[in-house]
Amino acid sequence: MGLREMTDYTGRLVQVLIDKLVGWSEDAVSMLPNLVIAIVVFYIFFKAADLIRKLMGRILSRTSENEAVNRILLAIIYTVIVCIGIFSALGILKLEKTVTSLLAGAGVLGLAIGIAFQDIAANFFAGILIAFKKPYRVGDVVSSEGQQGVVNDITLRTTSLRTPQGIDVIIPNRDMFTKVLVNYTITPERRVDIPVGVSYSDDLRKVEQITVKALEDVAHRIKDRPVEFGYTAFGASSVDFLVSFWIEYPGNNHYGASIHDAILKIKDAFDANKITIPYPIRTLDFDMKGGATLGDMLKK
Repeated sequence: MGLREMTDYTGRLVQVLIDKLVGWSEDAVSMLPNLVIAIVVFYIFFKAADLIRKLMGRILSRTSENEAVNRILLAIIYTVIVCIGIFSALGILKLEKTVTSLLAGAGVLGLAIGIAFQDIAANFFAGILIAFKKPYRVGDVVSSEGQQGVVNDITLRTTSLRTPQGIDVIIPNRDMFTKVLVNYTITPERRVDIPVGVSYSDDLRKVEQITVKALEDVAHRIKDRPVEFGYTAFGASSVDFLVSFWIEYPGNNHYGASIHDAILKIKDAFDANKITIPYPIRTLDFDMKGGATLGDMLKK
């Protein structure tokens, strides 16, 4: 390549660069109003997100006692509003393809995270619902899936129960929210049921009177609710009945103490009136026609 040709090539290259720079500068000038508007829009969304977060913080402080849930909800609200502002600003700058790519990427990422952490997500959302619906609170006596105790702690993922034996049981929030839950604190009265059996030779009406009278002064009984008595079955060796009374529960240890006192009073009353609580009896028939007793068989 000669000197003249090189000079011409360099001139064309410089001209191309100048044209590009001029085009970019013209585009920048033409985009300047949109850029200013985009910045203003984003700033408005940014300030609105901060204002809404403070407003929602005041509302949540009155409706939810779980500070962890409140913080996460406020962070989600703030992030969503800021993201809307970003997408709006990009749309003003005519970067719709960028917005579409970001949304598609966020959707794929969210799907992957949801599949990988579906159990964690289920417990997390159950924790949020528990915080708002409040089926139980810290200090309530509850039972679920065979576990009973006092609610010791509620987090976003789990609920901790302290059992009567002093053991901490950690239960996933999803189970506490979707499965059967009994909250004894909501209805602070509980019926104590005591099954008993008496001999077939006893006077059943007398048994009823003595049993009801014996439990009139049982420990911790609610006095304005009567003792309930009812025969339930002809048992193998006894006539069975169920006697019931009501106590205040929970928030105390009255349940076990009431059962203990009731059993003592029933036994003392039966002993004083010669009423028998029979041992299990088994009758053996050694003759197909039912004729021979065990004593007769031993004499043979």
